[in-house]
Amino acid sequence: MSIFSRDALANEHIVITGATGDIGFETAKVIASMGARITINGRNEIKLENLKQELLEITNEDSIAAIAADITKDQDREKLVTKAEQRLGAITGLVNAAGISGGGTVDELHEEEIEDIMQVNYFSTFSLTKMIYQSMIKQKKGQIVNVASLSGLRATRGNSAYASSKFALVGWTQSLAVEAIEHNIRVNAVCPGFVDSEMATQAIERKAEQNDISYEDQLEKVKQGLPSGRLTTTTEVGNTIAFLLTDATPNIVGESVKISGGSVMR
Repeated sequence: MSIFSRDALANEHIVITGATGDIGFETAKVIASMGARITINGRNEIKLENLKQELLEITNEDSIAAIAADITKDQDREKLVTKAEQRLGAITGLVNAAGISGGGTVDELHEEEIEDIMQVNYFSTFSLTKMIYQSMIKQKKGQIVNVASLSGLRATRGNSAYASSKFALVGWTQSLAVEAIEHNIRVNAVCPGFVDSEMATQAIERKAEQNDISYEDQLEKVKQGLPSGRLTTTTEVGNTIAFLLTDATPNIVGESVKISGGSVMR
């Protein structure tokens, strides 16, 4: 059930990276239902087009731009921003949902793996945000939400590469937030734990292999470790992101909003 009105984000133009991923996909639908103009981005053109067709059941053609681009590449980032502004006007909101998982224990990791994860999860997000942030400063208005993770707040075994990227993202969220609020730009992060998504499925599969048990048994162990007894849904994450984008949260600045099912409290 949605608590948001259909005009809660009217007159806003929000860019969503990683829109072809499960969290980005659901976030796009939530935000579209709130009246925003949205630019959806991802590398998979087929998934991007499928999402656009779903969004057309919620909003109209004039409110959507679907731009395939690889944000790890300078030219693609420039293309994304330029085309988005040409199509839908000045960007007032950014959801950095692009990200990858992976890694292993430190003795197993290769430098290339760490570089790939840091490039997508942190460096590319930093570079794209910097481009859009410059425009937001001129407008004296903006909202930025970074999709981090509980892995950016606490350590788990065999997760150093991914956790490092998310710790970096959380630290940068806080640092940028104290600078950006001077320009009436709010920056926050959401930190989901296990979400009912493809990425979580892959993580649980890896853990099951390490423990030499079935996926189903590992999934049950994960659920038993959560006070809520269940995984978070992508809709719950999308709703949290959307809430942070609205004018209902003017004094939430530099926060890392946990969605942990009660597993992390501090």
